[in-house]
Amino acid sequence: SSMNSSFYVTRPGITPVQQMLASGTGALLTSLFVTPLDVVKIRLQAQQTPFYQGRTLTDNIHWKCFLYCNGLMDHIYVCQYGASCTSWYKTPTHFSGTLDAFVKITRNEGVRSLWSGLPPTLVMAVPATVIYFTCYDQLRDLLRYGMGFQGNYIPLVAGGLARLGAVSVISPLELVRTKMQSQKLTYSELRVCIRSSVAQDGWLSLWRGWGPTVLRDVPFSALYWFNYELVKAQLCDQYHVSQATFSISFTAGAISGAVAAIMTLPFDVVKTRRQIQLGEMETLGVPVKNPTSTWHIMRGIWAESGYRGLFAGFLPRVIKVAPACAVMISTYEFGKIFFQKMNLDREQQAC
Repeated sequence: SSMNSSFYVTRPGITPVQQMLASGTGALLTSLFVTPLDVVKIRLQAQQTPFYQGRTLTDNIHWKCFLYCNGLMDHIYVCQYGASCTSWYKTPTHFSGTLDAFVKITRNEGVRSLWSGLPPTLVMAVPATVIYFTCYDQLRDLLRYGMGFQGNYIPLVAGGLARLGAVSVISPLELVRTKMQSQKLTYSELRVCIRSSVAQDGWLSLWRGWGPTVLRDVPFSALYWFNYELVKAQLCDQYHVSQATFSISFTAGAISGAVAAIMTLPFDVVKTRRQIQLGEMETLGVPVKNPTSTWHIMRGIWAESGYRGLFAGFLPRVIKVAPACAVMISTYEFGKIFFQKMNLDREQQAC
């Protein structure tokens, strides 16, 4: 639409650093908002699968891998018996469901334990999200103005590429963090550990689990931005505003997040299985044999439990992803508008 293209040209620029600040704030808020949902989910999971003996060469330790996700990024959370996370893990309280878990955790362990997974999440989610959102904006503007492309497919391409970049940068860091968590390594030991792993299996071993991550995240991201820009433009038209308000970007973010989450759910189910598999192999120090391919796992799940299995966890994922996307994008857009105003005021004062 003509309105759309003119709206992008006239928008006062903001610097990449300001984009980073805006997306960083968004990631922080999203993590704060979604972490309780995830802590509850992990606790309900933990209830179904109690600790089991993990045999290593040195001793018998109890540990477990959980997938921790703040709606934007996923993290393997390695939980050791006798380590920090047992404070919330070993509590004998039995939960009958999500709401019950919320109430009991708050009552018995205090409100703070609902945010018990935050530090590892923030360490990864904030930089990953900053890279991802800033890349998206830069790529979209490059395609629009640098190369003069027009059309609705631009957010699709920019979103997919930005996520590919973010995943590739974060993947090795995530693997390293899992190793640190599971083996309680100091930084110097970690260096040795990474060196030996690279010497053994080559540099590519640092990107283990990259495939299934890309298969889920890149389509999700492409769909998300494509739908987001479309819904946002339609809502702007409907309410006759030239720039999206906070509530418009919040609504558009929630809708496009939900749609993308539903469409990529089968890949999510596979990726969770795969990551937990990898996490457990890493933690046990088992030499990681090439994990089964994504399609292979999918066929297995299909044979086991039909399409139901591939869309398992449908409601919890949508309930988490939609508000996470909404909080993230509306904070980001709000931050950008804030910096645009600030830059404009500065320019006018300079004149």
